Amino acid sequence: MTEVESGLVVFVVLLVATGGGVLVRPLLPEEHKAHETVQLIQLVIGMLVTFAALVLGLMTASAKTSFDTVANDFRAYAADLIQLDVKLRDYGPDATKARALLRAYTAEAIATTWPEETPPPGDYYQKNFPHDPRNLENRRLGHMLDLAESEIRGLNPSDAAHRTLASEALDRFTVLSNARWKLIEESHSSISDPFFLTLTFWLSVIFLSFGLIAPRNALALVTITLGALSIASAIYGIVDLDTPFTGPIVVPSQPMRDALAHLLS
Repeated sequence: MTEVESGLVVFVVLLVATGGGVLVRPLLPEEHKAHETVQLIQLVIGMLVTFAALVLGLMTASAKTSFDTVANDFRAYAADLIQLDVKLRDYGPDATKARALLRAYTAEAIATTWPEETPPPGDYYQKNFPHDPRNLENRRLGHMLDLAESEIRGLNPSDAAHRTLASEALDRFTVLSNARWKLIEESHSSISDPFFLTLTFWLSVIFLSFGLIAPRNALALVTITLGALSIASAIYGIVDLDTPFTGPIVVPSQPMRDALAHLLS
């Protein structure tokens, strides 16, 4: 599910659970409405609310940490691109084709990873190339990097200095490739569907209990609705942070754009 779908599902489920409690309440026998029963329900609600709040807090912290990790790794990845290009530039004209492939790769990576933003100028990427930003594993981009690696391996150093540069460029490329696969793995959501369903169940039990004990007036209804909306928005924010390349909150593209500007200079 997308971020919006996750938030809407939780909001609707909580309202339905509350409505179910309101509808069931008049059908309950009078002994089920006794003061002792209400106190027990309130005790259970308090326990569930505390537990749900703890879980939501941990999920928020985990999603924020994951988002920051991806953002920092993208900055490191952009730096790896620049360092590789520096080695190829120092090598000389024989590395021109490898540098061109690296520039084309960087431009297309920006255009496909951040499709909602203005793409880099030029025609060295395919604007209509289908790509899902939720999955960074793009075969075309991987093929471009493979071609760049082949060009680097095909260099024929003429002296010790060029042999050193060629070896260092290959080492830099290995670091770049490892960093790319790390980013691909980090781009996947870490929230499992069974856990999401379990959390939604806990929250629905809480709001079902609200419907059973809440007074039947407009203020109580508005308060419960706002509570459901607040929790749904928290779920939305958690899922959005956990998917760093979709939704309103995305990893910034500026490090990659800075790297491209350096490669084009």
